[in-house]
Amino acid sequence: MPATSSRTPSFWDDAVVYQLYVRSFADSDGDGVGDLGGVIRRLDHIAGLGAGAIWLNPCYPSPQADHGYDIADYRGVNPEYGSLETFDHLVAEAHARGLRILMDLVPNHCSDRHPWFTAALAAGPGSPERARFVFRDGRGDEPPNNWRSVFGGPAWTRVTEPDGTPGQWYLHLFAREQPDFDWRHSDVLAEFDDILRFWFDRGVDGFRIDVCHGLIKDAALRDWDGGGYNAHSWNQPEVHEIFRRWRALAAGYDRDLLLVGEVWVPDPADLDDYLRPDELHQAFSFDLLLQPWDAGALRGAVERAVARTAVHGAPAAWTLANHDVHRAVTRYGIVRPEPAPVSNDAFAALMRPRGEVDVKLGERRARAALLLVLALPGSVFLYQGEELGLPEVLDLPDDAREDPVFHRSGGREKGRDGCRVPLPWSAAAPAFGFSTGTPWLPQPEWFAGYAADVQDETSTLHLYRRAIRARRELGLGAPGDVEWLETGEATVLAFRRGELVCVVNTGPTDFTPPAEWGAAVLQSAEPGIVAADTAAWLRPAGS
Repeated sequence: MPATSSRTPSFWDDAVVYQLYVRSFADSDGDGVGDLGGVIRRLDHIAGLGAGAIWLNPCYPSPQADHGYDIADYRGVNPEYGSLETFDHLVAEAHARGLRILMDLVPNHCSDRHPWFTAALAAGPGSPERARFVFRDGRGDEPPNNWRSVFGGPAWTRVTEPDGTPGQWYLHLFAREQPDFDWRHSDVLAEFDDILRFWFDRGVDGFRIDVCHGLIKDAALRDWDGGGYNAHSWNQPEVHEIFRRWRALAAGYDRDLLLVGEVWVPDPADLDDYLRPDELHQAFSFDLLLQPWDAGALRGAVERAVARTAVHGAPAAWTLANHDVHRAVTRYGIVRPEPAPVSNDAFAALMRPRGEVDVKLGERRARAALLLVLALPGSVFLYQGEELGLPEVLDLPDDAREDPVFHRSGGREKGRDGCRVPLPWSAAAPAFGFSTGTPWLPQPEWFAGYAADVQDETSTLHLYRRAIRARRELGLGAPGDVEWLETGEATVLAFRRGELVCVVNTGPTDFTPPAEWGAAVLQSAEPGIVAADTAAWLRPAGS
């Protein structure tokens, strides 16, 4: 397949990356919380899938107000998960299996127990310590502006000053335990330069960067107009200076180091600025994840992402699931949608839709979607448990839920706990093999049917292994063209990648591909015709 860019190839051009939510992956010490020792024990599962890299969700010391996204120390490991020595062992064991390690960088905010923030509270208004955060005087007894937290409620919390009086307010676009840094301050810039070097020097191969679009805020902190996207708190032009700085820092090492961004913007075209040759190497193509099970919508998302790739030569970073969204089986299985709750997060309704779910239908469509995404050029990020075909756990008891989205919305929005329930490894073992103790989130009894050790050759796990292996053998992730083919059916999309044709049938009736497209080399369900809600990879004989 012809390359779309003359740049030097890198591992992320066509990587399959396994996203690992450490807390819910595997527990090695019996406390019910996943840890790095558990990851080490299960590395062969990831390598056996055919993945080439692992993205670790935050494993730094944290009070866990937002399960690791509130960081108290950016240069350590949460004691629940292990130690720096355990982390070094993980890196060595992963590298020995050909797996690269990506960490999760959370630069927008830290924990309210970070030493910088506790010093800021103690120092008082106007101090150098407070200048590292967004502290402001209020409008009388009201916050400095009307911004709302993504997790619900105001984006400002008022502090009690050292003399005991009500004082300034600090900004937190997420939970009140997550104060936002002021990225216009030189101390913040220098601190994160050092943090990146600390982990790069330990052998880390890159970072997934949380909330890339939110680091810089409107300098005047103007009021929000109340629309679905606060243009004053997100996607400010000065943010790009930070990524140029980090790109130059990464380029100073003598190995490939990846910077991939989480960038939520209302117009996918806005991603272009983040992917300029001196900024991020990649940004997630969330547009595909947000689409309904509809051939036209899926094709449109692919076309938009491929067009962005052509602009700057940055390979796409595809994903169909992550730790913030309902699992693909559940999203694709919704047959009677319900109105979404009112939310300050413009994407929440799309990421976590509500309604009656047909799990079998969702499983069928999710398997087909896997063949779609693995046939595309670029890298693919897979979320843990998707390879087991897990649906979302929708009926967690309220007293077990821990997500601040649930608590700050007064329970109106159930949040993200349902995709974070600890994985089932063994159907007959206590806690399904996740732990010898009580898991931090309860596992439903029906998890037994999805355990890794009961998945046979017709299972989703087996399909993942076969598809990832075939993707590598056929070079499907390599840079190249996506040639759309006419199907004559509005509910069927098809495209050619080299000699291979990917067909996805989103409609209710079977589809018979033209004979010249070849025979199936892999199908998501029944062999032969491309049945309703399935996909197939076709290839002419001898090619």
